[in-house]
Amino acid sequence: MERRAYPSDVNDSEWEIIEPLLRENKLRGRKRETDLREIVNAIFYLLEEGCQWRALPHDFPNWSTVRTYFDKWNRQKIWYRINQQLREELKR
Repeated sequence: MERRAYPSDVNDSEWEIIEPLLRENKLRGRKRETDLREIVNAIFYLLEEGCQWRALPHDFPNWSTVRTYFDKWNRQKIWYRINQQLREELKR
């Protein structure tokens, strides 16, 4: 089911920059069922609207899943790399 876009959603050109930074080479474990772009969109929505984690709209993945990815990417310094890449792209 497609959802209506929020103003905070990443566009296709931004996603082309962000997506490679989120890839994991998983050799084992379950196949990921969560759409990483929707996770990023949920985090950007939360930052834009200033709402609480539990107040994320229901058309995003579950708030606890979003929070888990946010914390994981924060520990791995992925947000820093995303910011660097997007800044570099804006300079061009």
